[in-house]
Amino acid sequence: MKATGIVRRIDDLGRVVIPKEIRRTMRIREGDPLEIYTDKDGEVIFKKYSPMGELGDFAAQMCDTIGKSTGAPVAMADRDGIIAVCGVPRRELAGKNISGELEQIMEGRQIYRRRPGERGLPVADSDERYAVTVAAPIISEGDVMGCVVFFGEGDAVHGDVEYKLAQTVAGFLGKQMES
Repeated sequence: MKATGIVRRIDDLGRVVIPKEIRRTMRIREGDPLEIYTDKDGEVIFKKYSPMGELGDFAAQMCDTIGKSTGAPVAMADRDGIIAVCGVPRRELAGKNISGELEQIMEGRQIYRRRPGERGLPVADSDERYAVTVAAPIISEGDVMGCVVFFGEGDAVHGDVEYKLAQTVAGFLGKQMES
């Protein structure tokens, strides 16, 4: 754990303000759920809660199945990072933050499909090598939870099969999180 040197007081309702700098760095937005942990040393730890993270093993199995069926690289992401990937070595993308462009696709709540000749949108924040070809936001109970992403290198594009598959899997995962 890293000390920030920032001290905040709790108000009469038990609230504490998380400084803007920390919220920006940790990508905590208004309305984001936080898990609260305590330990025997008196520490209170806030951790971003990701319903998609709960489905990590399931998402990995889903990626493997989709990747093997289509032969295309595919990833599952929550609102912040890539939680499962197939078609490229895991260390290249798994656990990395999603790009701002992919975040905008999710917030737009529409399925994205790259057209031939269109500029590639990066999958990860720190890696411009892989570009999104198809992205379908996962929506559960009206909230964006994550995204199913087909991607490729260079000028790669994917067709109707990947588009429909991403749409179907995103819809299925959204329904799974509702129950």
